Amino acid sequence: MRKRLSLVLAATVALALLPAVPSEASTAPTNGAPVDLDALFVGAHPDDEAFSLSTLGQWNEDHRVRTGVVTVTRGEGGGNAVGPEEGPALGLLRESEERAAVGKAGVREVFNLDDVDFYYTVSAPLTDQIWGADTLEKVVRVVRQTRPEVILTMDPAPSPGNHGNHQQAARLAVQAFYAAADPKAFPEQITREGLRPFAPARLLLGGGRGTSQTGPSCASTFRPNNPAQNVYGVWGGRASQAQGRTWAAIERDAQRTYASQGWAVFPDVPSDPNQLGCDFFTQVDSRVPFPEPGSAAAAAPTAILDGALTRASGAVPLGTLFGLRTSTFDVRAGTPFTVKVSATAPSREPLGRSSVTLGVPAGWQVSGSGDLGRLSAGRSGTATFTVTPTAGTPTTGTPAAGTGRARVSATLATERGRGYTDRQVEISPPVRAGQQLLPQVAQYEKWTSEVGVPQLRGIVTPVLTLPSGGSRQVGVVVTNVSDAARSGTVRVDLPAGFTADRVEAPYSDLAAGASTTVPFTVTNSDPSLKTSNQGGDYAYTISVDGAVASKPALELVPATSVPQASPTVDGVAGDGEYPGPALDISRLWEGTACSSAADCSGTARLAWHDDTLYLLVQVQDDVLGTRLAAADCKRHWRTDSVEVTLDPRGASENTSTTFKAAVLPVTAGSDVAGSATTPDVAESATTPDVAGSATTGPPCFLRDADNRQGPGEQTAPGMRVASKVASGGYTVEMSIPLELVPGSVDPAHLGLNILVYDSDTQDKTGQTRIGWSTRGGVQGDPYRWGVASLAGYQPPADRPVPDPVIPDSALSSLDSPQSLEQAVRVHVPLAGGPPAKESESGWAVSAGPGQEGVKVTLRANAAGKAHLFVRDGQGTAGSRVVTVSRKGVTTVTVPLTRALAANAAVVAGWEAPGGGTAASQVKVR
Repeated sequence: MRKRLSLVLAATVALALLPAVPSEASTAPTNGAPVDLDALFVGAHPDDEAFSLSTLGQWNEDHRVRTGVVTVTRGEGGGNAVGPEEGPALGLLRESEERAAVGKAGVREVFNLDDVDFYYTVSAPLTDQIWGADTLEKVVRVVRQTRPEVILTMDPAPSPGNHGNHQQAARLAVQAFYAAADPKAFPEQITREGLRPFAPARLLLGGGRGTSQTGPSCASTFRPNNPAQNVYGVWGGRASQAQGRTWAAIERDAQRTYASQGWAVFPDVPSDPNQLGCDFFTQVDSRVPFPEPGSAAAAAPTAILDGALTRASGAVPLGTLFGLRTSTFDVRAGTPFTVKVSATAPSREPLGRSSVTLGVPAGWQVSGSGDLGRLSAGRSGTATFTVTPTAGTPTTGTPAAGTGRARVSATLATERGRGYTDRQVEISPPVRAGQQLLPQVAQYEKWTSEVGVPQLRGIVTPVLTLPSGGSRQVGVVVTNVSDAARSGTVRVDLPAGFTADRVEAPYSDLAAGASTTVPFTVTNSDPSLKTSNQGGDYAYTISVDGAVASKPALELVPATSVPQASPTVDGVAGDGEYPGPALDISRLWEGTACSSAADCSGTARLAWHDDTLYLLVQVQDDVLGTRLAAADCKRHWRTDSVEVTLDPRGASENTSTTFKAAVLPVTAGSDVAGSATTPDVAESATTPDVAGSATTGPPCFLRDADNRQGPGEQTAPGMRVASKVASGGYTVEMSIPLELVPGSVDPAHLGLNILVYDSDTQDKTGQTRIGWSTRGGVQGDPYRWGVASLAGYQPPADRPVPDPVIPDSALSSLDSPQSLEQAVRVHVPLAGGPPAKESESGWAVSAGPGQEGVKVTLRANAAGKAHLFVRDGQGTAGSRVVTVSRKGVTTVTVPLTRALAANAAVVAGWEAPGGGTAASQVKVR
């Protein structure tokens, strides 16, 4: 039987998070203590939790662990493979998919925060800007309301291809772990809403950087890249006793529920459990003891729960707090630092005579007493140690994973059992040196410092892009972490095919704690070297004062020179129209590899004239994907399409300052409503039946995930496209007025990419993505696009950079009947927001059949807005939004769209004038 542990900073009290209902409305149960959760997963979109459901299901079935999911957005910016819904309507669909999916793992609570899902980006700063500063407040409120002992989340680092929304959701979860326990954080939640600070026990990120075997030993055989990290695995090959199948198979069924995202076609997992792996989780922090790395308990399915929700054999009682803090994260040989270890006995159970023993790398010196005395119930003890690293101490990890990480641990011995905790430190030389960081990475590193999680820094290998055959300045940042001024030498040792203007450079009189940047000009002297993900990461060594300091990488991206010419946009490569070389756009960057060149491959040619860029893209494709109606010319990754991306100066941090256009070579034909296209904008040749359709409509084009999104005719006026489709492939030609690009183009450094999306099915799902400058997630990462030069082009001076247009339509939880029903059931207000004040609240009192629908009686303590849904076992049978202008009783009729089934009820959401919400529910009698 699972045991509860509540780590609160004050006495726990029952809280009415929704306004109390007067006695005459007793049929509307909107008051009560909020649901008490054991674990909480924080993600950005529906489906973000989908690869952890094997774990959550096992915990629920075996240990009655009740897990909730925080989903910051409803994924309105994603695709839709099952229908025409988009915006809030798609959000409603995706929420329904998520609730059905997580339900297969025994998860019932999904807390949507109503932030907007705008478009794919790899930028956490842009995500933070769009979501706004109140999102952290929402997450903290949900944590304080539901009191989970374990928080799980995603990867907060700008790892290549990592969605910026995922990064930001993870950062919010990390911050909430600390802020929820801090009474100074969002104090109005405490003073006005009656919440209490709450300290979750353990915090973990989904995934683990390292290697492992499949099968039941996947947890015990995991080897992290940074051995000082604590990574836990939960094997998916264990069978559910209730369902008689492996949890990996159940998880796959849950994933297929996300049909709108094209996941319904996911293949079966292997039937042999020995071929199934683990869900991995990397611990960030813990306030309680946890299994010692390498122990049997650390490889058990309960390893993440131990100390927080379950008690391993021989461990201290649940409710024991145990933590270790170091006076500094960066430690140096010969320089002492302080370690404080504290333990607190459970509030109702003594630990007796207690002591701690410190564990440090071999050769380090430790002084101090670990005696904690006798710990009676609720009593704390602290031991302080002085630790001195020794010179030449072996370090763990690699420069890419965090140079010199070491583990400092503490073991607690008591009369009631043992406990373990640890913390990472980084062993630093007196002077550090590293390649300058990309802005996103620099921002992330700053965030780890501000939040106080230095153990999360250094996750991303420092890289800088370099055009093939080109040059760039590379700054080496030198930091003096010693106590006195330093002078010395920085050296770069480049791989074959690269040269620098100098191999060594001095730094002088660098003050203690100060940094300086030493510049080197690096050139790719061998343009035949592979670029992009075909081998374009070239590691090199930076040394300072004769010692290796770091091993960053240069990423080669392809480059081209665009000739001047005057093509005709007709889908045909006329003589002399594109005199430059053809670009190979056949490199795979995501999805299933092309089975042959005939399956998917392509070339592209470019030219420019006056203020216009021309492109001709020829694609070999033996099976065309779904022909979308011209009215559905959006979310181009669902079918065959060509995307062209332009970064005017090759320096955009995210795509909001770029131009991205996609062309669908064919649409569903002129017989489809809305598919006709203005002749001077898009042209297409009639072609034979190449994909199961007798007709081929004209091409269509759009802008997506850039400075301004939408139909091409509206967002890219003056752009022209044409296509020719034949058996075995298609050609797309386009002209792009450079005035459409946000800001003046740098003719020596235009960021450029050409990407092909390939679909061989008729279900609005893509299988393969190929292109010119290729890496996972490259469509959202301008830094990794190729470089084009336009010799002779003179851009107009001071061409403006328009403010980006960012989608802002998100579904409100007030318009989600499932969210309203949950709010009534678990007594947690909507969208992570505050409850309506009692003086401003409104609720449904009664409901009954009427001549034109269902008559609903509302009682309000002030003016407000009621969102009403008539629900039965088949779903929603009618809805209405009513503005209530005054205090008192109001009766309204909700029209029905169909006859009611049994057990009908009305669920009501209330929008108070002060901004809070309430939810109520009454049966239709």
